[in-house]
Amino acid sequence: MNKKKLILLIVGLLLLTGGFFAYNTYNKIYAPNTIKEGYIHIKTNSTLADLENEIRPFLKRVQPFIWVANQKKYNSNIRAGKFKIPKGISNNDLINLLRSGKQTPVKLVFNNQHSLEKLAGRIALQIEADSTSILNAMLNTAFLSKNKFSKKTALGMYVPNSYELYWNTSATQFRDRMLKEYHRFWNQKRIEKARALKLTRTQVISLASIVQKETAKVAERPIVAGLYLNRIKRRIPLQADPTIIYALKEKHGQDFTVKRVLNKDLKIDSPYNTYIHKGVPPSLIAMPDISSIDAVLFPSKHNYIYMCASVDKIGYHAFASTLRQHNRNAAKYHQWMNKQGINR
Repeated sequence: MNKKKLILLIVGLLLLTGGFFAYNTYNKIYAPNTIKEGYIHIKTNSTLADLENEIRPFLKRVQPFIWVANQKKYNSNIRAGKFKIPKGISNNDLINLLRSGKQTPVKLVFNNQHSLEKLAGRIALQIEADSTSILNAMLNTAFLSKNKFSKKTALGMYVPNSYELYWNTSATQFRDRMLKEYHRFWNQKRIEKARALKLTRTQVISLASIVQKETAKVAERPIVAGLYLNRIKRRIPLQADPTIIYALKEKHGQDFTVKRVLNKDLKIDSPYNTYIHKGVPPSLIAMPDISSIDAVLFPSKHNYIYMCASVDKIGYHAFASTLRQHNRNAAKYHQWMNKQGINR
């Protein structure tokens, strides 16, 4: 082989090698590499190795993704959050998406949790923060003092609803967001209604929690709320069985089961015993939802001051304006309870 042919061969090989290298590099960067659509959750302070384990199920080839990530120095700028991975995008587009921090918000939902501990556990299932850090943020003494809550009343700050926020929201960010939502909920109209009833927000929520426990029927709640407000106006004790059950559980533990309130229970020494103490209890006994709070603020107008579980319409109540009528309703209900064999 003469010198000229050798040079041409070498040049050809170089061009072929360079072309292959360029093609391979182009494919690593720009060829589609995601095989399905879905979501990944990148934890705070994640490393590239952590991300690799999370994103592996979405990739056709993992190593090209890692190579592009290193070339774009993504390993020094990994942002936490929930991200939607589209199907059929390149490593370059994927890294740009993750690096941009453009998360998909989560819809956080909670309803009638009975304690801050249970609420913290419910929230921890939906965002990155764990239940311990959430509970600690909720019970932070400086926060409670600044915003005029106590450990007993703090649960009333959390208005059950669905909220849009980011998955990597911290415990304190969640708590502070809920404070803003609480103030947003207590708009001028609701504040004026509470004032007209001569009740504070804490008292409205406390009374709403009793309404919540008394009936699961949303349509019945304004009637029940109106009944309790009639009692407050007449300075008659609320005599609400849910407060007795709450007092019993405080005394014996939350796992204490009460299906029937007995006469001896009505003598329990507790500020939540509404058979002994007049007015609204010092704090809520459970988390009321918006329908119960608004039932107190916008109650039905009537003359009822007595109520008893109905045996004719299970799940509802029989209301009465006189003690005679109430005694008839109560006797009917107790007979039904005895037939069911419900003693405690």
